[in-house]
Amino acid sequence: MKLFLAFALSVFLFSCQDTKRPSYAKKEVSSKITTQQHPGKKLMIANCYVCHSPSASHENRIAPPMVAVKKHYLDANTSKEQFTASLQNWIENPTKENAKMYGAVKRFGLMPKQAFPKETITQIAAYMFDNDIEKPEWFDAHEKEEHTKKRN
Repeated sequence: MKLFLAFALSVFLFSCQDTKRPSYAKKEVSSKITTQQHPGKKLMIANCYVCHSPSASHENRIAPPMVAVKKHYLDANTSKEQFTASLQNWIENPTKENAKMYGAVKRFGLMPKQAFPKETITQIAAYMFDNDIEKPEWFDAHEKEEHTKKRN
């Protein structure tokens, strides 16, 4: 009986040691939850995906996907403030002279002027700047084709 009691006590004591080990799975889950709950993502889905949906087919699109918007408005030297200001400027004043996505303007026409509060655009831009944006299935092949055309 003493042997059983000693064994049970040792199992209990050593099982408590797990709390000292890092839990990588918990960190991944918590970061995904944070990204899913980001107010900018919710606003982007509610306000932008009506036209810029990642699930629309390439042929039936009415606007470029948001991942393409991010790629055209962001480069290695763009700060979050610059990115946000550029998006805000485009949304408030969508003109051919103000465009950064010439192919999209040619294919889809100018985006209608939007009346979003600045805070809404700031939150959407913050989400876009800091996170990967969902890509349509066809997007990588399209990007590769476009880059090949530009080189030739």
